[in-house]
Amino acid sequence: MGDIHDAIERADREAFTKDPPKTLKGQIGYLIKQLGSTKAVAQEIGVTADSVNRYRRGARKHARADVAAKIDDAVRQRWQPLVRKRRQKKAATTGGITVETRARFGYTAPVGTTDDGRFRRLTVHLPPAYAQRLFDARNTGASDQQMRGIIAEGFKEIYFQDGGGRATGLSDVTLNDIDYLDLDY
Repeated sequence: MGDIHDAIERADREAFTKDPPKTLKGQIGYLIKQLGSTKAVAQEIGVTADSVNRYRRGARKHARADVAAKIDDAVRQRWQPLVRKRRQKKAATTGGITVETRARFGYTAPVGTTDDGRFRRLTVHLPPAYAQRLFDARNTGASDQQMRGIIAEGFKEIYFQDGGGRATGLSDVTLNDIDYLDLDY
């Protein structure tokens, strides 16, 4: 995944009202409840059912680093989905989404004006329609490049053109060389 997928994931994690289980035993117990069986958990994280049972009983206190990462991802993915859904729905219908980034912005502008791309640090609140488009894009497996296009379009409309009040000849804003990107909703 890329910058924007990661930023959405971070914003989702900030929505947690309660931290997910931290111990291996607690995480495995939670996953067994969510997935219904040790066999299903074993398939999800790529180990044997016997290993899952050892984790569950506490006979094995630590998983290999790669397995521990898979367990952590599996737990976070399923943790408080209703909280996550509510926040995303609010962002997509009324709240919008705030994008903070430092990146190189390039654009096509009319002759006689500068169209040199340059690094800018921007914090821009995009309307709900852009939040909805971002979530839809992520849910349908869009690439990071496609999601950058949605954000760039929003920046063009809201920041560069000030909602249609200026720079109306500006077209094709691009978002390149992202130094960092953070989302909040």
